[in-house]
Amino acid sequence: MRSIAFYILSTVLIPAAAQPPPSPTAQSQAELTAKMLAIGPSADPAAAKRGKQFFGATCSFCHGADARGGDGGPDLVRSILVLHDENGSTIGPVILAGRPAKGMPSFASMPKERISDIAAFLKSRYQAAANRGAYEFQKIATGDAKAGKAYFDAKCAGCHSPTGDLAGVASKFDETTLQSVFLYPLSNRGKDGKLSAKAAPTVTVTLPSGESISGVLDHLDDFEVALTDFAGGLHSWPLNDGTAASEKTVVAVHDPLAAHVALLKQYSDADMHNILTYLETLK
Repeated sequence: MRSIAFYILSTVLIPAAAQPPPSPTAQSQAELTAKMLAIGPSADPAAAKRGKQFFGATCSFCHGADARGGDGGPDLVRSILVLHDENGSTIGPVILAGRPAKGMPSFASMPKERISDIAAFLKSRYQAAANRGAYEFQKIATGDAKAGKAYFDAKCAGCHSPTGDLAGVASKFDETTLQSVFLYPLSNRGKDGKLSAKAAPTVTVTLPSGESISGVLDHLDDFEVALTDFAGGLHSWPLNDGTAASEKTVVAVHDPLAAHVALLKQYSDADMHNILTYLETLK
């Protein structure tokens, strides 16, 4: 009986505080991010929504609709006073008394609940500014698909085909990723940090003896070239070692992404949106 009673006491009557704390994996990503950025718990969405309306009607003419400053009013998103506020504790007195010397009128009759809602709105604004990972991209495929196709046919069709390698590409990537893929292909690497076999630069090294070796380019600078041949062997040779020009090692690089790099310097803002809008039709 004693062992049974002890079991009941140890498993049922021990307070919850004695149990191990929950694993961090049980916490939401939002909570973890808020702790990492030291921005505190998120503002109450309903209060922030009401506060945005009150702020727009009462404060936006000086501080701007987004609280980032306006006609004579400072940026409240970066305000230390707002940053230290707790439910209107620091901004409330300022709202009620105003700052006549700086052109801010008093709102002495503003209810405490309205001040609290405005404080929630301002909190949501500085938290959004601090937490860049929470930014939401709006629709960016807003160009002219017909103009995008004309640009593609003129500049890209020599290497890519909408019915070949790009067939269904818009179903594989969201808009933001798809734009990044064609603008910055060098940044789109696998989990191992390497470019795909089709995108990796290759090189042919011709030695003074006349022997040529080809493979994937590993390294190239003014002093050395290194490659991995197609059988997996590693090779490297010194360059500019003082030998006569006719005896030097000759390096010929083929970079499949060179055209993308060149086009990046030529795109206008309209070109980028037009191309993306065209690519979004390739589903």
